[in-house]
Amino acid sequence: MDLDIFKPKAPPLFGMDISSSSVKMVEVVDAGKGALRVERYTIEPLPKDAVVDGNITNLEEVVEAVKRGWKKLATRTKNVAMALPTAAVITKKIVVPAGLRDNELGIQVETEANQYIPFALDEVNLDFQVVGPAPSSAEEMEVLIAASRKEKVEDRVAVAEAAGLKALVMDVEAYAMQASFDLIKKQFPDSGKDQNIALVDIGANVMNVTVLRNDQTVYTREQAFGGSQLTQDIMRQYGMSQEEAENAKRAGGLPDTYEAEILTPFLENLALEVQRAMQFFFTSTQYNSIEHILLTGGSAVIPGLEDIVGSRSQINTHVANPFASMQVSPRIQPKKLLVDAPSLMVACGLAMRRFDP
Repeated sequence: MDLDIFKPKAPPLFGMDISSSSVKMVEVVDAGKGALRVERYTIEPLPKDAVVDGNITNLEEVVEAVKRGWKKLATRTKNVAMALPTAAVITKKIVVPAGLRDNELGIQVETEANQYIPFALDEVNLDFQVVGPAPSSAEEMEVLIAASRKEKVEDRVAVAEAAGLKALVMDVEAYAMQASFDLIKKQFPDSGKDQNIALVDIGANVMNVTVLRNDQTVYTREQAFGGSQLTQDIMRQYGMSQEEAENAKRAGGLPDTYEAEILTPFLENLALEVQRAMQFFFTSTQYNSIEHILLTGGSAVIPGLEDIVGSRSQINTHVANPFASMQVSPRIQPKKLLVDAPSLMVACGLAMRRFDP
């Protein structure tokens, strides 16, 4: 029997994803017998322009939203895992001699980092992780370096602290997304082995396409198209405020003509953007097939989107749900969770950091 006297138990934490439209919080707990339970979550809207391109431009507004969200979350946990926007982090794999001691490895990493980071090292937060033996030779090992400007990290830590929380983990959005994807891929034949899987993340202003193959990113592309386009169309057509349009988009209650006039053309456009992204992928890589499309982000659950993307692209299309194999706590409405799940990919991936060895 193992006695965990000397192993510090990982402190409980929840995942907090600050996007351009909202603050999303998710807490996942161990339900015993290897099962997980989604315990609580909340999505707290942010005022327009409080966060722009992943940069926190209005600290007070974001802090207030975090405080409101944390109150609604009703957890005792004050430890959070947060993420930096993928674009704010430079990552690079390097090869170093195997068997270096930690301090030697640190020096080697700094030397390498100096060559390709466009900022002075004292302006940068540097982190590294040993990936494993190098494929080329047993004498060497692969190390992944991640570097981000200190202010990007400090801004997020400052938000947590001002809201009375403690940032224990600073991850990268792409990696958090991957952790959620690992929960989903069990649903694919053979767990997605040797298959190209496109994650299409439809945010408010940007559509992000990442193609994964055997857990490696083989392609990524950003297109300027998102759900706010639909909100604008509704505002223009029906003379609504942004808030009214956002609510109507989610809750319904729009005129009968809405579907034909506004929704269908928007979905057609979105499906076209997805097809364009797939074409770009085929022309710029050696691959000529995609086996699955996973729709994520706030706009993924727009009724009809899954069908139209699937039929236009002729690719097996699903709306992402990282909680599909988890138990759900009685305080969560399963129907609501299903609608919110695709926009909680990053927050869920961050919540999983609680179980890090």
